[in-house]
Parts: sequence; C-alpha cells; structure tokens
Amino acid sequence: MPRLSNILGLEKLLLYSLLLLAFGIFIRSAGNILFLFAGSILIGISIAIGNVLIPAFIKKRFPYKTGLVTGIYLVSMNLTSALAVGYSISLGKINSLGWKGSIGIWGMPALFTFFCWLPLVKKKEPAHPAPDYKIIKAVWKSRLAWQISFFMGFQSIIFYVFAAWLPTILQSWGMDAGKAGWLLSYVQMGQVPMMLIGPLLANKMKNQTILIWMTFVLLLTGLTLVLFFKTEYITAAAFLIGISVGLAFALATIFFILRTKTVEESAALSGMSQSVGYFEAAIGPALFGALYGWTNSWEFSFIFLIIVTFALLLSGLYAARNSYISDSNTRIKR
Repeated sequence: MPRLSNILGLEKLLLYSLLLLAFGIFIRSAGNILFLFAGSILIGISIAIGNVLIPAFIKKRFPYKTGLVTGIYLVSMNLTSALAVGYSISLGKINSLGWKGSIGIWGMPALFTFFCWLPLVKKKEPAHPAPDYKIIKAVWKSRLAWQISFFMGFQSIIFYVFAAWLPTILQSWGMDAGKAGWLLSYVQMGQVPMMLIGPLLANKMKNQTILIWMTFVLLLTGLTLVLFFKTEYITAAAFLIGISVGLAFALATIFFILRTKTVEESAALSGMSQSVGYFEAAIGPALFGALYGWTNSWEFSFIFLIIVTFALLLSGLYAARNSYISDSNTRIKR
C-alpha cells in the first residue's frame, strides 16, 4: 500500500478502496458460497488499505492536529463497528432479507462515503514521485519500527482473544449467554473514551512512557481479576481491559505519526506495523484456545495473556521514547 499510494496518491487510493469495499459487501450478500468468500477477501483488502493509509492521510492533511483527528478517527471507527454489530440482525428482520440484508445494507454507507470523498480527489495536486523503495526498506530495518510493530501485535492479541473467547469463557463459568455477550460489549465501551483521549495526550508529550505504564497497570489488574476471581468482579475487569486495550491501540496508531518525519515514512511504518501486528494477532486466539484444549483449564490461557502483557510493556517503553525511525540507529532525542 505505501508503494501504490506513492503512484496513485493517498486520496485516490482511499477512494478506490471505498468502491472496492462497497462491491465486496454487495457480492458477499448475494447468497452464493463462492461470492461469500470472494466478497470477504475484497472487504479485507479494502479495510487493509484504509487501516494502513488513514494515519498517513492524517499526518498529511492535519499536521498540527494529529492527536485530535486521530482520536476522532478511532472513536468513530469503534462506535460505528459497535452499532453495526448491534443492529445488523434487526435490520435484516426489518427489510425481510434475513442475513443477506443484515450484511448487504452496510454497502450503502460505503457508497455514501465514496461520494463524500470525491471532492478530495478532484483537487489538483502535484504529480506523485515514483515509489521510494529506500524509505520502505529503511523502515523494515529500523529497531524502533519493529518495537512499534510488536506493540501493535501484542495489544491486538489481547483484544482479539477477548473478542473470540470471552463469552465462551464466561458461559463455562456458569454465566448465561445474554449477559456474557453484554460483557464483551463492556470491553468495547471501555475503549471509546481512551481512543479519543489517548492520542490527544500522546501528542502533547515528548515521550509516552507514562501512558505505556498506565496501559500495563490497568490491563494487568483486569486480567488478574478474571484469573483469580472469575465472574465475581467481571464487569470492572471488562471495563479495565477495554480502557487499557483502547489506550494501547490509540498509542500504536499515533506512533505511526509521531515516530515519522514524512507522509511516506508514516505510510511505510503503518503498513509494516499492521502486517506484523495482525500476523501476531491471528496466532493469539488460536493459541489461547489450544492452551485450554491441552490443559482443560482457562488459567493457563490467562497466564499466556499476562506474559503478552509484559511483552506489551517492554515493546511499548521502547516505542514511547522520543525518537524517529529515520534517526541513525534509532538514536534517542533528548
């Protein structure tokens, strides 16, 4: 994506991704199993384009308001995804199309956004240079970039583990399915304020070490409550985990902007971090479940998450220091 954006331009590539997203959503809801998988692949590609390039777009268009705009971006992303989860089934019932309507209707907001985005592309801009492979190569060789990528991955592991397993865990401990589902929504709700506050605070700090420690303490407290007390303090634990994971995700995203000097570097770091990070995240839920399968106990699975939390702290402390990925040997600026 960083290479392609240098050729087409950030705005134009993001415009194409919206069209691809709408098309993927519509064909996924066609009812054919082949279209179901093909549409899902197209949706994944289009979302990946947005995830990678939006931080670079923010750095380009809002260089003096990166914290505020990043916070608004993260909050809107979290809230709309929560609304989609909550209302999809109801919308499917209203339009009498069942599951096809439940997932197909979300192609309409994508098309609406496509037309809203058009004016940005129509503005005359200077020709884009050829892709600078040296920038991308340098990013992949940067120790700081790797620490940011690991940080992105560790926080993603924790979030996706809870998204995949929390209701199942709680039901195995005797909680009814409805309440277990709401506990997962508490995790999401806990993220919302931190996704707005986190980038604002981080943008005003020379380094974000204190925010990393805050993330670590809140997350470790929440996991410890679940590990030792199971459902007794689960509501408090869910909010603590949500707050900490929301802050961690906000920091990972703002690092794409704060640790780079140019838009090209930001896009390259975003692409690297999300490639590495989501590869880690893909392994996390499977390993978490495998540990339960091997031991028939959730305790070992939560010990795994606590180990990940300490790894999150170590990578975060390195990523939070006041430095740029383009600095020689990621030298720290005092």
